[in-house]
Amino acid sequence: MTYTRNYADQEPTRAVVDEARGLTLLEFGAHGCGHCVAIQPALAKVLAARDEHAPPVLHHKIHDGAGRPLGRSFGIKLWPTFVLLRDGAELGRVVRPHNAREIDALLDISAANRSEDASSREASRAESQ
Repeated sequence: MTYTRNYADQEPTRAVVDEARGLTLLEFGAHGCGHCVAIQPALAKVLAARDEHAPPVLHHKIHDGAGRPLGRSFGIKLWPTFVLLRDGAELGRVVRPHNAREIDALLDISAANRSEDASSREASRAESQ
C-alpha cells in the first residue's frame, strides 16, 4: 500500500467509494489540522510496513470540511478519521488515533475479517457434504 502525502482537493463521490472493489482506506482530515499532521509519520510507517502478502489497500486522503458530501455521508465529526472499507462496506474506523498501533489494528481488521470469511465458507462446504 502506498502512502498518500497530500489531501485530495477533489473527493470521490459516495457512489464511486461504494462501488470500489477490494480494500480502501479513507483518511478524512484537513491541511491545517494539528492532529492530522501529528499522525502522518505513524501512518506512513504503518503503510510502508504492510506485509507484501497482505491484500492491497487503496489509500484516499480526503480533505474534509463543512459542506463536503463524502465526509458527511460517513458521519465524520473529528479529524483525522480513518475508515476501512472492503468492496464499499465499512469494516471499521479509528478516530484521532494517537499512534501507529491504532492504525495498524484497523488494517488488521481486514485480515481477521478475511479469515472469518474463509472459515464460514469452509463450514458451509462441510455442511453441504
